[in-house]
Amino acid sequence: MEQNGVQEYHQLFGTKIHDANTAFEFLIIAVFQPGMSWKVAATKIPVFRRLFANFNYHTVAAFDEPDLEAIESDSAMIQNGRKIRAVLQNAKAAIQLEPEFNNLADYFWSFAPNKSEITDRETLGTLVAKDMKKRGFTFVGPTTIGLLLVGMGIIERQTII
Repeated sequence: MEQNGVQEYHQLFGTKIHDANTAFEFLIIAVFQPGMSWKVAATKIPVFRRLFANFNYHTVAAFDEPDLEAIESDSAMIQNGRKIRAVLQNAKAAIQLEPEFNNLADYFWSFAPNKSEITDRETLGTLVAKDMKKRGFTFVGPTTIGLLLVGMGIIERQTII
């Protein structure tokens, strides 16, 4: 049986994450979180890791219809085909960032506020979500993207207003 991901998520949350695969992990959680608590989404981290190529978005971007159908039919997976397909779309969008950014994590860090700036989660989450949608990402709302930015340590917890 797969381990529960809540403890793993709790340990990572708020640390400065620069790893591309971990950034994609946080993005997957952000896609699945709406409509449920963060804990429910976090419990699925081991399932997400197994089904989404250990969070390697280059591999996920190459998934085809049989791969998606296998994910959708996995009994441990959250049964939401639109969100599963959003992960594929977001993997493809993440790859498209790479001519401009080193990887997905670098893209998120490009929005990091200066030390002199106090940026609240809502404002920065809205800015990043809007930019992501322009770049082809889907299921990326300002609230969950704001939480992703806090989770990756881009916005420090004490600066959250």
